[in-house]
Amino acid sequence: MHAFRSHTCAALTKANVGETVRLSGWVHRVRDHGGILFIDLRDHYGTTQVLCDPDSPVFAEVEKVRSEWCIRIDGEVKARAEDLVNPKLPTGEVEVFVRDIEVLGAAKELPLMVFGDQEYPEETRLRYRYLDLRREVMQKNMTLRSDVVASIRKRMWDKGFREYQTPIITASSPEGARDFLVPSRLHPGKFYALPQAPQQFKQLLMVSGFDKYFQIAPCFRDEDPRADRSPTDFYQLDMEMSFVTQQDVFDTISPVLAGVFEEFGGDKTVDAPESWPQISYADAALWYGTDKPDLRNPIKMQVVSEHFAGSGFAIFAKLLEQEGTEIRAIPAPKGGSRKFCDRMNAFAQKEGLPGMGYIFWRDGADGMEAAGPLAKNIGPERTEAIRQQLGLGVGDAAFFLGGKPKSFQTVAGKARTVIGEELGLTDLNRFAFAWIVDFPIYEKDEETGKLDFEHNPFSMPQGGMEALQGDPLEVKGFQYDLACNGYELVSGAIRNHKPEIMFKAFELAGYPNEEVIKRFGGMVNAFQYGAPPHGGCATGIDRVVMLLAEEQNIREVILFPMNQRAEDLMMGAPSEPTPEQLMELNLRVIPQE
Repeated sequence: MHAFRSHTCAALTKANVGETVRLSGWVHRVRDHGGILFIDLRDHYGTTQVLCDPDSPVFAEVEKVRSEWCIRIDGEVKARAEDLVNPKLPTGEVEVFVRDIEVLGAAKELPLMVFGDQEYPEETRLRYRYLDLRREVMQKNMTLRSDVVASIRKRMWDKGFREYQTPIITASSPEGARDFLVPSRLHPGKFYALPQAPQQFKQLLMVSGFDKYFQIAPCFRDEDPRADRSPTDFYQLDMEMSFVTQQDVFDTISPVLAGVFEEFGGDKTVDAPESWPQISYADAALWYGTDKPDLRNPIKMQVVSEHFAGSGFAIFAKLLEQEGTEIRAIPAPKGGSRKFCDRMNAFAQKEGLPGMGYIFWRDGADGMEAAGPLAKNIGPERTEAIRQQLGLGVGDAAFFLGGKPKSFQTVAGKARTVIGEELGLTDLNRFAFAWIVDFPIYEKDEETGKLDFEHNPFSMPQGGMEALQGDPLEVKGFQYDLACNGYELVSGAIRNHKPEIMFKAFELAGYPNEEVIKRFGGMVNAFQYGAPPHGGCATGIDRVVMLLAEEQNIREVILFPMNQRAEDLMMGAPSEPTPEQLMELNLRVIPQE
């Protein structure tokens, strides 16, 4: 017999009754039923019930074991009585009578329990991650992650892509976040960087003639943490293609992701890729208040400025006299009660706004009537015009926010989400995808008036060089994101592969040619030797798995994540270097005051 096991803890069935078997695993829990000891023995694959009574030659040894001890047992497989069968377990029809036991690894008193659903502080869970990962939900999440990556790889190979590995130590390259720098021992005073993404390398692969590239790529960014973002590193499905249009990229990656969500999404429906809408960045901001809309929620915001201009509601009327302001309405079907309206008003105040105006429609003595402070101020004609524009009726409501869109857009988007959820409008049993397109290439800093890149500086402007001759703020890029259920899953672009257009694009953002050559010399040089048109995208693996696992926090699907302060409590990182290490690297740490 094998030194540790003849079967896993998920393998035994009625067919094994009478056999002598060997199992190894962890003590999930121990139960004493009148002198008979029952142990749920657990390994990665499942659980088997083993038992021991005083007739067993090792009863005294079995009495000593405690939760999470790692043990090996030998015993005889017996059928459970019919009334004791556990239908929830694959091994629920049998149990193993213990004849021999070996303690492979005893456990100290546990800082967190593996059995049960107790909640523990995240700091405790991360400090003892190896125990946390033994829990059933974490085993499922990490297995799901592994299976998703395997599925993605197969689907990409099936589409004619090959996987290539790009460098992990490279030059610093701005990708919208801070670099992690690595000091060079051989070149004192100089630093490498961990790649924020394989962006330049994958474009160079296209110049090298490889046509279709993908990689499950680690990326490193020194970012502030969020629930859906790791503060240090993450993995993405990185892909690039030559001789393609924007639509070609959509047609390639959409069925890959749809297939993954269909395979692992359980009972949830997945919108067919051909039905995924393409929404302009401007429309997404207007309708949803975000460039990663959750289309499970049918609510679309609308501009209703004309109904408040010159109206009796002085706050909005005066606001509209200022340049660049507007009033937006958030329709709320079925939200037509004062109680709900007051609740949403309180929500706006918690978000830092003075409040949120509202109108709701109800049955009155003479038919449908509008209620609420706004209705009284603007009168029945304007109120009726708003109702008709929004397509609302009795029992419905609308909420209003005004000002310069950037000042209230985010709160409006959050309010739309809350309204959809509270009123039961959001279809929680669905994965809803949308391509966001026509991103502006430039944005202007309102304080300095300086132009800078809104997103990826390597995107090809729509219209090429000609587009760069006009107002830069009007220039759109062949740049796109894919949103799913309120999260950005994919970001990509058709690349700017022509040096003269690239130099002009950077020039408008205040970067002279010399600076571009200094920062991106390798790519600029390569583009002078017959670069093909190319484009691609990157898909966040962690976010995909987070959605499929129905988790709210990305750390629940990462094996060994950092905490909110970018610390690894288990391994003690970041740590102070030794004096010898600093001398070898010709570095000195200046203490902070």
